[in-house]
Amino acid sequence: MNPEGKHTVAIVDDHSLFARSLEKLINSFSDFKVVFHAKNGVELQKKIEKRSVLPQLILLDINMPVMDGFETAEWLTLNHPEIKVLALSMEDDEQTILKMLRKGVKGYLLKDIQPQILNTALKELLEKGYYHSEKVSETLLHSLTPDEEGRIIDFKENELTFIKLACSEMTYKEIADIMDLSPKTIDGYRQDLFKKLKIKNRVGLVIFALKKNLIQL
Repeated sequence: MNPEGKHTVAIVDDHSLFARSLEKLINSFSDFKVVFHAKNGVELQKKIEKRSVLPQLILLDINMPVMDGFETAEWLTLNHPEIKVLALSMEDDEQTILKMLRKGVKGYLLKDIQPQILNTALKELLEKGYYHSEKVSETLLHSLTPDEEGRIIDFKENELTFIKLACSEMTYKEIADIMDLSPKTIDGYRQDLFKKLKIKNRVGLVIFALKKNLIQL
């Protein structure tokens, strides 16, 4: 927290007008204060190196010059894991979200959100350690709470291997080659696991694996 008793936030976005508007919005929230903003990952690194107190939260864009959101998220995860990173982007495709989660972001928001959702996201990120917008959650996290429903999930060894490989950027064909199985068998694993875990796609599988500590970032 800063001397005013507010939680500190940094913005990383190459669009200055958007960043200034976002800063004004966040500063209007009772619990948060923007301490600086950077235009890309390299500028963020330089600003962090000069600061004795780091921001608690970082709002991170993806498409930026010099050092994009993927590289920046990976650098933050490796060097400052204590900082909670929330991706804020116009990109809503599955592969982009999957890649950002793998790089270590703790939440993913689309830029068309309402102000109150952003305020809630910042609070939950601090309290719970992660946040996903309702729009993304409905698509990617449908019924992703099997153990909270009291069910015991018993994975076979090959299923665990498949889950770990599927959380990488490998194609299903590459996974089949590594596991020395046919693509048809791998497709069967995928369908069975999606049904068992009540998830709809590969991103849901990654988030499940992260939540249950089946993989490490």
